[in-house]
Amino acid sequence: MLLLLAEYLQQFYKGFAVFQYLTLRGILGVLTALALALFLGPWMIRTLQMRQIGQSVRNDGPQSHLSKSGTPTMGGALILSAIGVSTLLWADLSNRYVWTVLLVTFLFGAVGWVDDYRKVIEKNSRGLPSRWKYFWQSVFGLGAAIFLYMTAPGSNETTLIIPMFKDASIHLGFGFIVLTYFVIVGSSNAVNLTDGLDGLAILPTVMVGGALGIFCYLSGNVKFADYLLIPYVPGAGELIVFCGALIGAGLGFLWFNTYPAQVFMGDVGALALGAALGTIAVIVRQEIVLFIMGGVFVMETLSVVIQVASFKLTGRRMFRMAPIHHHFELKGWPEPRVIVRFWIITVILVLIGLATLKLR
Repeated sequence: MLLLLAEYLQQFYKGFAVFQYLTLRGILGVLTALALALFLGPWMIRTLQMRQIGQSVRNDGPQSHLSKSGTPTMGGALILSAIGVSTLLWADLSNRYVWTVLLVTFLFGAVGWVDDYRKVIEKNSRGLPSRWKYFWQSVFGLGAAIFLYMTAPGSNETTLIIPMFKDASIHLGFGFIVLTYFVIVGSSNAVNLTDGLDGLAILPTVMVGGALGIFCYLSGNVKFADYLLIPYVPGAGELIVFCGALIGAGLGFLWFNTYPAQVFMGDVGALALGAALGTIAVIVRQEIVLFIMGGVFVMETLSVVIQVASFKLTGRRMFRMAPIHHHFELKGWPEPRVIVRFWIITVILVLIGLATLKLR
């Protein structure tokens, strides 16, 4: 919206042309979302406490978690509000990628909101039944996949790129829809599984989102894309504003979510942010790089899959508890140690992901 205002004001003062620069609007997106999250955070926490929207804690988990019972949840609404407002203010609203990512983010957030609402308001411990949760995730993920496939102007937008290999790529055709569906739904659930400790999910999401913002900027610039031998995706650069808003909102939320947490993200935030990362990775054709950079999310998901498979096939558990962050807690690691070590792993993996830009 403010971009349109700046374009109008250029006829009176040429200095407003500075808002055409993507990098500036990306930075303003970060600062706007951060300011909104920090400003609205205390009010939202008080509101959630007044309405007794608190987290329930499993009795079979780490005993240190029992003290978390009653901590306000559904704080992901704060993140989504900050992202939405900041993106609408600073992004080019004629860009189809901006609207695609925004819609996917908020639709997945709606699924998480219903789940959280049933758990904490209606006191229904099951929340939204898993089959319905997966059904609606599938509907929205498949809808986004079909839309991106149908509106792709060229083969660049539907080709799977193999990082670190100069000429390695796979033309997917209709397979693009299948891959996109699994990337969006899979990343959504992976972030949700990771969201089990204070700040554990949000900072890796911020770091991966920031790295994807760099990929968006480079893929949307024909000269950079040609130089780095990555797919040129016209219009993808505008997503740096959304990624900036995600960074700002995430850091603002971390201010209140850091150990010991004053508020939890809930499914409303985790499902939405995971879907956003998956959608952005698909748009800039960096699904494999997302798999690398989001290694913590992958590890958490695999630990659950291995645990369930092992118990069903052999009757024994591979880990003391899944997802794997609880395994380390039950081994005696203090919660902050688990969180910070997972953050460090994410920093390393994000740097490896960014290094693939030059390894061709």
